[in-house]
Amino acid sequence: MYFQVMKIEKSPSFADTICDLRVRKIKSVFFTQIDVLIDWGLISNIINKYYAKGNNVVGNPSYDGLLLFKMSLLQMWYGLSDYEVEERINDSISFSKFCGLTLEQTSPDHSTLSRFRSRMTEKKGCEKLLKEFNRQLEKHQIIVKTGAIVDASVIDTPLKPKGKSSYEAAEDRKEDERSEGNLEKEKAEKISLKILKPSVDTDASWIKKAGKLRYGYKKHHVTDENGLVLGILTTSANVNEISNLEEVLATADLPKGTIIYGDKGYQSSKNEELLKKKNLKNRILKKQKRTNH
Repeated sequence: MYFQVMKIEKSPSFADTICDLRVRKIKSVFFTQIDVLIDWGLISNIINKYYAKGNNVVGNPSYDGLLLFKMSLLQMWYGLSDYEVEERINDSISFSKFCGLTLEQTSPDHSTLSRFRSRMTEKKGCEKLLKEFNRQLEKHQIIVKTGAIVDASVIDTPLKPKGKSSYEAAEDRKEDERSEGNLEKEKAEKISLKILKPSVDTDASWIKKAGKLRYGYKKHHVTDENGLVLGILTTSANVNEISNLEEVLATADLPKGTIIYGDKGYQSSKNEELLKKKNLKNRILKKQKRTNH
């Protein structure tokens, strides 16, 4: 009966999603291979240049930067939020082991990971970390750049505004309604709302996505067809994907002839010309043309 109850409480939809996304990554053998191939000492040296561990609010040593970077890798591989990666590490032995935690230790909380990411982003250390990580993977021929996927996701920050004051939130794109012609109009549209005090994290911004207000950053990333991250660009949440494809691709150092996949949010005549100029093959989804009946 005990095992039956546990099976019911487990979310099959989440597990199915993980398996569909990256089947090979849910097995502990993948994490073991990464640990063998990567020189984590070199990674730690880069982290220590931008992130000082120090002590937490009660005076105990805070979490090591390498642990937080490994949490960030899990986020990128599985498309997890700060809250979700914390939960997965506490729930999964393979995730916990990859991060270097024992069974008795719990994951750093989501706010700790958010502060680490904000600090590394502010110091522009994230890009350097990822380049070194991928350099080591390429050395072992793990990454083969024949196809690349561009995408973006919103990352929330807990350091959001509170109180009674006005602010502006950009409306996130709607793929079925967006067109190149109304892009400037869309950028100009703002939503007037009420908040409390000025934002603690002034580099973040508000965005309305799927009818829900969120405050944070937008992570624009380029992955290979197996899900390994080739490049990443972090902006405030209100930056539209269609406007910065060139900057995102520049983080991945893709060879000529690479096939570029993306959703309809990246489709524009400007981006078509950009891919031609860079000798990259365009497989970005086309917007559906409206027809009058």
